[in-house]
Amino acid sequence: MKKVSKVFYISVAIVTVMVILGAVFPEQFEIITREVKSYVSTTFGWYYMLLMSALVIVAILIAFSRFGKIRLGKDQDRPDFSTITWIGMLFSAGMGIGLVFYGTAEPLSHFILDAPNAQVGSDEAFKDALVYSYFHWGIHVWAMYGVIALALAYFQFRKGEPGLISATLKPLFGDRMNGPLGTIIDVLAVFATVFGVATSLGFGAVQINGGLAHLFGISIGFVPQLVIIIIVTFLFMLSAWSGLSKGIKYLSNTNIILAVFLLIIIIVIGPTLLIMNMFTETIGMYIQNLIPMSFTTSPLGDDNRVWLDNWTIFYWAWWVSWAPFVGMFIARVSRGRTIKEFLLGVMIVPTAFIAIWYAAFGTSAGDMQEKGIDLSGFSTELVLFNMFDHLPMSLFLSILAILLIASFFITSADSATFVLGMQTTYGSLTPPNMVKIVWGLAQSAVALILLYVGGLEALQNTIIIIALPFSFIMILMVIALYKALQKEIL
Repeated sequence: MKKVSKVFYISVAIVTVMVILGAVFPEQFEIITREVKSYVSTTFGWYYMLLMSALVIVAILIAFSRFGKIRLGKDQDRPDFSTITWIGMLFSAGMGIGLVFYGTAEPLSHFILDAPNAQVGSDEAFKDALVYSYFHWGIHVWAMYGVIALALAYFQFRKGEPGLISATLKPLFGDRMNGPLGTIIDVLAVFATVFGVATSLGFGAVQINGGLAHLFGISIGFVPQLVIIIIVTFLFMLSAWSGLSKGIKYLSNTNIILAVFLLIIIIVIGPTLLIMNMFTETIGMYIQNLIPMSFTTSPLGDDNRVWLDNWTIFYWAWWVSWAPFVGMFIARVSRGRTIKEFLLGVMIVPTAFIAIWYAAFGTSAGDMQEKGIDLSGFSTELVLFNMFDHLPMSLFLSILAILLIASFFITSADSATFVLGMQTTYGSLTPPNMVKIVWGLAQSAVALILLYVGGLEALQNTIIIIALPFSFIMILMVIALYKALQKEIL
């Protein structure tokens, strides 16, 4: 453990304190975090809308500027991973579990339960449900990840700095980033990573438990979720031990194969013509309304501000809280690509795949709803499996979905242990296995404790609160990156 930095010990101490508070005082912790989250969403909603939109503009401008030809590494470097493996890794770190967890439930919610604009259950609400799902998971998210990852990759591989958030701010603050200020920034990044991933692990365990209960009658509760997390922890620790070029690489390729296979089956056996027509029309609506949606703040009394706070602004803060983890992992696997190739790949490929995914699953669920099969009464983790009940090969589809969730579960946790290892060992590209094991066990322990006390919502609230101070760091990272790129060109 000689390579371990003080960020490791400070982060472990803070995470331990927060978990104890959440476990000992779950109700009070949830009430306090919910109130603070509500205040942040209401007061800073306009700020999040401007921030995410600005990052899309920044990403596009940098990609097509004279900086686009600069390589993330030395001029002779070439990509470490093939394009298909690289894309698989983007999903593995980015939003794999969430895509399966919300892929059916979110469009159905916008359509039947809580429509953003149109009347609930109307044809317009059906279309809006897909458009807003694309919006929440599409280009804004990936542009933000892309810009943060670009800053990290540029300074790490082009300038030889350690792979730390604090190192990207040296053009602005110089050697002060090697002192207490840099430590605070890196601790904040570790904190957001641990709790962000722990929440996803909790969601993943809940959905796997839901799928097994639906198929085989296994009870839904803490004990089966404990067993699931223990098994998955063992698997992702094996993967983490094997290293980036083996475990994560092979699992990422597996994720892509399983996800594409499941998607194709749903398109073929679902309402195929309706899926293709809805995708074509709603992707056009998404592009057409991208600017108005990007700046909507619902400022007046008759506007649907509650929906905006609960969905769009919640998502923007949620994704910002994930930026340290996802940005650092994407940076690590992107050495050798040009800035233009990197940014366009990160923004376009995931957005396109996500749109097709939501069109297929959301349209299938919406079509069933219109035909009298009510899926809206099921909990989020069960909507997908109950939709499969009304399709051919339902058992096979459910098993395939559980395997996909488990695979995404393993790679998300695996990627996070790698990133946490980097962040707490001075940005090492090959963090020691012992450090990765500590962080792997810590993530699983946090998820288990909060599942036991029912504290996932409080944890979710906490990382959304953390997103606010980290968003200011993101702005500084963009300024520092532009300053360094400008200097290199000159």
